[in-house]
Amino acid sequence: MPETAYFPRRLIFAAALISGVLLALALHMIGQRFGLDLSGLWRSDINDFMPAGAALAWWLIATAGFAGGYFTAVLMHSAVSGEIPPRMRQFLIAVGVLVLAAAGQAASEPSAIPTVNGVLAGLAALGLGAVMAFCGVHFALSKA
Repeated sequence: MPETAYFPRRLIFAAALISGVLLALALHMIGQRFGLDLSGLWRSDINDFMPAGAALAWWLIATAGFAGGYFTAVLMHSAVSGEIPPRMRQFLIAVGVLVLAAAGQAASEPSAIPTVNGVLAGLAALGLGAVMAFCGVHFALSKA
């Protein structure tokens, strides 16, 4: 019986981390179009303690980063041995392309958020997505 081949752990780690961060940034850009922006956390013109849209955006970005990193690592770990059917692989590729295309369309429109707040929100989303993708990848590879 032939031995099952696997991708090197570092390759899986790097690819899944990048995938999780890209998914988190894509959902950050899409969420801004629906009024879910992280910049509400440091706005001074709002009298509320914390806007619900900012909290929801925070959780959405964190969940997307973790889930993107985790599922990419699990799928890459099982892909070499042929455990993923071709239809599932094609479906996942199509969903990834659609999400990134929607993020590109959302990013190309003029923003209603002031520039400094937008840059800070983007950096916060990048950092949050990277940390959560790292946690998702680490959790997935420790189980494998």
